[in-house]
Amino acid sequence: MGRTLLVTNDFPPRPGGIQIFVHKLAVRLPKDDLVVYASSWKGAREFDAEQPFEVVRDRTSVLLPTPRVARRAADLARAHGCDAVWFGAAAPLGLLAAGLKKKGIERAVALTHGHEVGWAALPGARQMLGRIGRHVDVSTYLSEYQRVRLAPLLRNLERLTPGVDTDTFHPDVDGSTVRAKYGLGDRPVIVCVSRLVPRKGQDMLIRALPLVRAKVPDAALLIVSGGPDRDRLGTLAKGQEKDVVFTGSVPWTALPEHYAAGDVYAMPCRTRRRGLDVEGLGIVYLEASATGLPVVAGDSGGAPDAVLKGETGYVVDGRDVAAIADRLTTLLLDRDLARRMGQAGRAWVEKQWQWDTQADRLAQLLHP
Repeated sequence: MGRTLLVTNDFPPRPGGIQIFVHKLAVRLPKDDLVVYASSWKGAREFDAEQPFEVVRDRTSVLLPTPRVARRAADLARAHGCDAVWFGAAAPLGLLAAGLKKKGIERAVALTHGHEVGWAALPGARQMLGRIGRHVDVSTYLSEYQRVRLAPLLRNLERLTPGVDTDTFHPDVDGSTVRAKYGLGDRPVIVCVSRLVPRKGQDMLIRALPLVRAKVPDAALLIVSGGPDRDRLGTLAKGQEKDVVFTGSVPWTALPEHYAAGDVYAMPCRTRRRGLDVEGLGIVYLEASATGLPVVAGDSGGAPDAVLKGETGYVVDGRDVAAIADRLTTLLLDRDLARRMGQAGRAWVEKQWQWDTQADRLAQLLHP
């Protein structure tokens, strides 16, 4: 088996679901067969020192397919004897594939996420995505929604999804410390673990909470993570400060106990900007299911693929406050139903969404 150069902006300690996706795959590849070329980020030095493979950081916080970056990537590939390149996201760094192949790279594999669907809908970006497709040997997709929209532009599409670490996210995780920290006690808690950006729908949860509390008076909303939408959400939650709790960013290692602090997981995402801002899949739903929680998902992009509708949770219109509130209220009031959905979600994740399976698939795509 040859060696692989991973070229990516999406790599920890930069936060986000794509970053977790890429890293979880990377650590499961043979450590001596991988070299990572990534953008810089606060805390990278300490993080990189703990990795089982070499990580080379660029001086910039965002890698772009410029001549300088192309030269650096080619130099790293040659110095480390890499015959394959793996792009953590197809757009825009997949544009480097053509040049790297001229420098000796034999195979290129690129992951796609939600933003490539947005590229496919814009004329100029669509042309660049087509260029990527001509030089990348395999592009991966998360959901059928994605595949249909990317198929005209990217060749050899293969499904590769995130997995879940079921030893880390499991129903026996204790969320009592988190509940105590935020004064939640034994209140019924709706938890949302996701970056604070408009697409994710935390604003709709805040709007739905009064409707939920009309039937579940003690219900609280725990919003976990940080992000650029924090100030707007805080303004929206004025008057509900005792019932809407913002944790800010939390370490990865603390995520399981934050999920476990909830009774129901909800992230009612919705597609925005006329289809340019869309959910690729939503690993958070699967992490919540692995923790034993029923989930309420939005209907954006591939998000419904992370839910067995009516079995592990519900899919709702992410713009319908009443529908969101109705599903949340049902799950908070019917604890037997919530427990059955949580158990079904755990079983489904154990069967279908293991990281080792996905990493083996990636290894086959890189070195068939």
